[in-house]
Amino acid sequence: MWKKLFDATMWKYLLVGIINTAVGCGLMFLLYNVFGCSYWVSSASNYVVGSALSFVLNKNFTFKNRERGLRPVLRFAVTILACYFIAYGVAKPLVRRLLIHQPKKLQENAAMLVGMCLYVGLNYLAQRFFVFRSSNAEDK
Repeated sequence: MWKKLFDATMWKYLLVGIINTAVGCGLMFLLYNVFGCSYWVSSASNYVVGSALSFVLNKNFTFKNRERGLRPVLRFAVTILACYFIAYGVAKPLVRRLLIHQPKKLQENAAMLVGMCLYVGLNYLAQRFFVFRSSNAEDK
């Protein structure tokens, strides 16, 4: 099982993730710190913009999925939402407890970063085994 997780597909996913993270985090921290948007709006914007890019790159480059139609899009949307709510639902309360005496802005910036890390790990597993599962064997 571990060998299957750490193959060429994972490295491609990480490359796509670096691109998505740079774009998404840049947007997220810009909205929060420069434009004064809320924590939830700022972090959610990361996924609205990054999700479209992620879907296209992971479908065509990472997983080489040839499935057409609405099914992969719907599975992807469910995955994005589930990973987002799990990651940020855990990150904010956890960071708030760990940084209890720190300023709110530091807590929320740290929570966005921790949430992003949790999200990336959960999202890889979900995309690999749920969203684009039909093409897992192509990249060996």
